[in-house]
Amino acid sequence: MDIQAHQFIAFFEAEQAQQLCEIATLVEFSDRAIIFEEGEIPDFLYLVLNGQVLFRKRITDQHYQVVARAIPDDFFGEFGILDGQPRSAQALVCEGATLAKIPRRVLVEILNNTRSSAILKLFRYVIQRLRVTTEDYVRQIAHKDKMVLVGEMVNTIIHDLKSPLSGIQLASGMVKEMHIDEETVEWCDLIQIQAHRMTAMAEELLEFARGSAALEKRPIVLADLFRRFEKLNRIYLSQENIALKIDCPDDLVINADENKLMRVIQNLVVNAVEAFNSHEGRIEITALQQGDRVKIRLQDNGPGIPCEIRETFFESFVTHGKKSGTGLGTAIAKSVIDAHRGEIYFETADGVGTTFFISLPL
Repeated sequence: MDIQAHQFIAFFEAEQAQQLCEIATLVEFSDRAIIFEEGEIPDFLYLVLNGQVLFRKRITDQHYQVVARAIPDDFFGEFGILDGQPRSAQALVCEGATLAKIPRRVLVEILNNTRSSAILKLFRYVIQRLRVTTEDYVRQIAHKDKMVLVGEMVNTIIHDLKSPLSGIQLASGMVKEMHIDEETVEWCDLIQIQAHRMTAMAEELLEFARGSAALEKRPIVLADLFRRFEKLNRIYLSQENIALKIDCPDDLVINADENKLMRVIQNLVVNAVEAFNSHEGRIEITALQQGDRVKIRLQDNGPGIPCEIRETFFESFVTHGKKSGTGLGTAIAKSVIDAHRGEIYFETADGVGTTFFISLPL
């Protein structure tokens, strides 16, 4: 956007607005560039013309807490301009930004000669920004507390599950040795795989709660992954009256964490099945290569995602109409795709169904 159209400039009368535009300096910042550090003496007010800026408080030497953000038509640094106190947070550019810098000394002079109506507009904006920032910060702290509780709970579950799961795997292994017919061996293998999956899913939830999703990438044949997924979920989908169709080239190979990618597909399919609410349904999974990326499409003919949660669908603890839903499945799925430097999004319509699109680098 042009600086003349910025809301901060609109606070002032024509002569002062023109003066502000003339003294402002336009600066291009690259991704992850630090505009100023916490504790620095303020020297400029910043108008955001393009891009996004995050404001972070240092928690430890290596960790920060995001407390606010500024998008185009926002401005920041006004507290330091008005009271001259050190910066209260670090300002970090997210994905590049174009900012207009207005020197503190000149801006203070203009404010001293400004009509009270302009000052009142400025203070109204500052007060509104404070309210929004406070609400965001409280929401982040509440989310952090929830994730700590989830981590503690999952840690306990993993500890308690180890003994019975070990017993299940040992017993199925003994049955497999005693009965070597093909059908028994296949069922015993399925039992052992599912028992291992239970532990892996709990550990992935624990990783998500800690904010540390470690990937074990290796070349995988995507069609084999889908065949394995179909085999593990055949009984579940049959009992729920869900028809599954998979279309994937046999020669499509990607470099990814197979188990975590399987978890993403599992979460999306389970969500679709639960949305059918015991009615018959159809789920189609297709994959194809597009340049240096692979695009996976997961489509259902269900009721569609409710309007109430479409905007926040991939956020933690967002759920709707599920008695046992935690609202973590889709958040975990997005965190896995993000860790792969991929993209996940959806299209949905009431009574028509939902289609998820996953784009991953080869």
